[in-house]
Amino acid sequence: MEILGGPLFAVAGAGESHGPAITTIVFGCPPGLWVSRLDVQSYLDRRRPGTKHGTTRSEGDKVGFIAGLYDEDHARLASGPDIRMTVEGQEIKTETYEEGYTTGEPIAALVLSASKKSAHYEQFAGSEGEVRPGHTDLVKYHKSQGFIDIRGGGRSSYRSTITDVIGGSIARIFLQKHFSTVFLSSICQVGSVKASVSLSEQCDKLMHEFKRQTIPAESVQKIQETLQNSEIHTIDPDFALQAVELIKEARTQGDSLGAAVEVAGLNVPSLVGDPLYQSLKLRLMGILGGLHAAQACEIGSGTEVVSRRGSENNDPVRRTGYQTNHHGGVIGGVTTGRPLVCKVSFKPTSTIVKPQKSVRKNLEEIDFSVKKGRHDPCVGVRAGITLESRMAIEVMNAVLMRQSQWTDTRNFVLF
Repeated sequence: MEILGGPLFAVAGAGESHGPAITTIVFGCPPGLWVSRLDVQSYLDRRRPGTKHGTTRSEGDKVGFIAGLYDEDHARLASGPDIRMTVEGQEIKTETYEEGYTTGEPIAALVLSASKKSAHYEQFAGSEGEVRPGHTDLVKYHKSQGFIDIRGGGRSSYRSTITDVIGGSIARIFLQKHFSTVFLSSICQVGSVKASVSLSEQCDKLMHEFKRQTIPAESVQKIQETLQNSEIHTIDPDFALQAVELIKEARTQGDSLGAAVEVAGLNVPSLVGDPLYQSLKLRLMGILGGLHAAQACEIGSGTEVVSRRGSENNDPVRRTGYQTNHHGGVIGGVTTGRPLVCKVSFKPTSTIVKPQKSVRKNLEEIDFSVKKGRHDPCVGVRAGITLESRMAIEVMNAVLMRQSQWTDTRNFVLF
């Protein structure tokens, strides 16, 4: 069973790259949270394909909520997009939820798939199907005893991260309402080109400016505007221009590039997370490092700490809090109130046009070249929103785990 987060806040999904839809169920959101479909849609719009410098597959990725929300104004509640089916010549239509309060029951969402070219994947079908080096074709075929959806990579497709973003959106809305928590990401490297401006450094500057106070929305918005206005989602516009040229060059050459992405949580509440087997550090490294094509996850100063001495790496502590953030906002698996900062490294996209050495699924050796398809030349370019979402899911679960340790007997009285 594959579930993100848990045990108190968790997200489950189903659906393949070229299937009819991606379905999502979000478990454990407390009742009384106002959720608008448009707020969730704004995050999905950042994830969807067909944007600049990514795959040419164009999907609207419009979300419809079908469970878990309620409002006494039924007309407002049920004013979301219609879902239609035609069965035996009869059209069946129902509305979805546009906005409402969470009820504490599972929240269910649906995103239909419309732009599918399944014939592009015929070369991968059957025991003589060809294997893309670096992709899951070979291992998934044999793991499933041949009963596998080859179209677009099936569940291994980045399309399955729609579920991550929907679940993360619910977590973000909850955490922003209660703690003013905000999650950001910035591409910091594409191929050999590195950004000269760091998201983590910008977060540190804000912490020094506002001391122990919550970083105000206006300051966060300035960073968000820089990210949104850049050619790719990065805090360094000059780096973005160089990275775009490199991506264009790789696409022209039929090749792909790796990338690194910083992800940060601002105004993350202190004292959430556990010290050992449910350590927030352990869970973040797993959930972020386990994303499609991710090869490494660093927290705080990451691999730079190897060359330091303890006197250089330890973060000084005063009454106002930690003065630096080499620890990346989490010590001993527990948050400190400093920005939660990670960096994730992505390999180059596996599916490329350049000829390569490979095999068929029956292990016959071949000279492989992909015949058709629409692929990201740099998958890391679109990964930021999913990293933010996954971080939000883990922080949300940690917050609820912390809250579960405080019992108010008034919440257990019926009459």
